[in-house]
Amino acid sequence: MQATPPFMRQALGLAARAVGVSDPNPRVGCVIVAADGHTVLGTGHTQPAGEAHAEAMALREAAAHGRSVEGATVWVTLEPCAHHGRTPPCCDALIAAKVGKVVAALPDPNPLVAGEGLQRLRAAGIAVETGPGEAEARDLNVGFFSRMQRGLPWVRMKIAASLDGRTALESGASQWITSEAARTDGHAWRARASAVLTGIGTVMEDDPRLDVRHVAVRRQPLAVIVDSRLETPTAAKMFIEGRPLLVYAAVPDAARRGSLEKAGATVVEMPGPNGKVDLAALLRDLARREVNEVHVEAGHKLNGSLLREGLVDELLVYLAPKLLGPGRDMANIGPLAQLSQALPLEFTSIEAIGPDLRIRALVKRP
Repeated sequence: MQATPPFMRQALGLAARAVGVSDPNPRVGCVIVAADGHTVLGTGHTQPAGEAHAEAMALREAAAHGRSVEGATVWVTLEPCAHHGRTPPCCDALIAAKVGKVVAALPDPNPLVAGEGLQRLRAAGIAVETGPGEAEARDLNVGFFSRMQRGLPWVRMKIAASLDGRTALESGASQWITSEAARTDGHAWRARASAVLTGIGTVMEDDPRLDVRHVAVRRQPLAVIVDSRLETPTAAKMFIEGRPLLVYAAVPDAARRGSLEKAGATVVEMPGPNGKVDLAALLRDLARREVNEVHVEAGHKLNGSLLREGLVDELLVYLAPKLLGPGRDMANIGPLAQLSQALPLEFTSIEAIGPDLRIRALVKRP
């Protein structure tokens, strides 16, 4: 694999700063380099929705220091946008600035862009190159690509377990199986998500906040509860002032709905089979609400339902170096009649986080 050029690596580092900032827009970084090939004229990353994109920030920084970008090379982690959304098109700003070349890690999957930004740059006589840093840029924006291409958010299921796969004792006790380092790392993944999803069982048993506390954030992700019969207590800790809370239900109950809405939740009725919430429809609805990544922290029942229905894209598993014996499983997906029915996964990374192991695994699709 060809090494990522240094300026694209710098742009990717800037894009990472947009995590927890730019949603629902993609995380993009930009570095503008003078025609001499080594002088950095301006840098930037995507700001909150409605504010400047990465290219505009880099151009703004160059202008603030009186630096002309004419003939410069622009290293950017995603194709410059070509449509009027919340902000003007970035490709037009680059054309007006008379840059000489644009190197984009990969094209924008947004149907409103989809190559038009690069095409307009070429039409203006600006050299265009794509490809460097593609894998890293896509991973940073896996949820944005998923929403644009599939109409679904990227679903990442986080599980903390013992080495023998237990997420709690039979009594339900689970605090804490993994270390503080693992919990802090887990909060960083919460911060990356657009929404954190759990089930009513976890709410009733653990009463979690499911907010981001161990890392600094500019915004809290949307909270989502799967609650078929609207049993969420209005005193639940997931009601946090200023944080939106969605409760998906399957069984209508005007009184309970009214109580939850008065407490600050938005209730969405999305009935599926057997009096349960239609989970696939729930995810499509979250995509319509511009949710890019869903971070699941739930119990073995909801985990099992999501996995059985093929709605999970990635597992984020923290394994503690301890054995618990009998207890609660990661996910209720069995029993299987034969090994060929096992859910196939692909490990993408295994890393030590304090005393624990963090495993990232993709769910392999047919």
